[in-house]
Amino acid sequence: MAKIAFIGLGNMGGPMAANLCKAQHHVTAFDLSAAAVAAAVEKGAHQAKSAAEAVKEAEIVVTMLPAGKHVREVYEKDVLPNAKKGVLLIDCSTIDVDSARHVAGLAQKAGHEMIDAPVSGGVGGATAGTLTFMVGGSEVSFAKARPILEKMGKNIVHAGDSGNGQAAKICNNMILGISMIAVSESFMLGKRLGLDAQKLFDVASTASGQCWSLTNYCPVPGPVPTSPANRDYQAGFTAAMMLKDLLLAQQAASAAGATTPLGAEAAQLFSLFVNSGHGAKDFSGIIRMLDGK
Repeated sequence: MAKIAFIGLGNMGGPMAANLCKAQHHVTAFDLSAAAVAAAVEKGAHQAKSAAEAVKEAEIVVTMLPAGKHVREVYEKDVLPNAKKGVLLIDCSTIDVDSARHVAGLAQKAGHEMIDAPVSGGVGGATAGTLTFMVGGSEVSFAKARPILEKMGKNIVHAGDSGNGQAAKICNNMILGISMIAVSESFMLGKRLGLDAQKLFDVASTASGQCWSLTNYCPVPGPVPTSPANRDYQAGFTAAMMLKDLLLAQQAASAAGATTPLGAEAAQLFSLFVNSGHGAKDFSGIIRMLDGK
């Protein structure tokens, strides 16, 4: 049983912390939301009054925070000044590559092992413990972190050095955002041509148009009963979060000199969808905007 500090108990962090408690680890939890902390305590976690307090006796620190600025602030002000020497640091936030590498450098100078380990799989995967982790960091750090990640996820991939986990995450989600728009446009075209949605699904899901956005997350009601389209686009992964990842991809593309015109267009379309008041809906709900609704 490890002593784990878990900082950031939102839609993803809360279930992840609960799975660590379920695995019999001693989890000390902190979040700015009292309700989120209370929910974690109900699942077996111990409450900390601050992030600094949470990490003082920890052997492992796991963070799940909104953006790079939050990760920098929490590590610089709370984690690194208060963690004992040799603590393993695991940041599961999805942030910009530069911030991930900056914090990893500070951690190394302070004598800690650190990995960036953003996730894919949404709230359902976080709850079920079936997340995919994309990990950046040394082989040594990855080996130490793997037993902990295995309590929260099913697929764990070492993507390379520090920051490469973030790189893998934003590249993956750029594919996801683009493909969801393509699938949505195709269903809307089929609709206007008088093609039944189930028939289009039956063809495309077994032909060259097959992709995850179609077969696992179909944006029209019916063909995939578990998709958010059948729950009025109640979010598994919000449009606002998709926009965040697409913008991170564009930031990285600009810095690296990469040409990503479809990624840029996807970011623009999701910006329109989110700014029209639909950021809390599932990202697959963008089909409604493309349908003119």
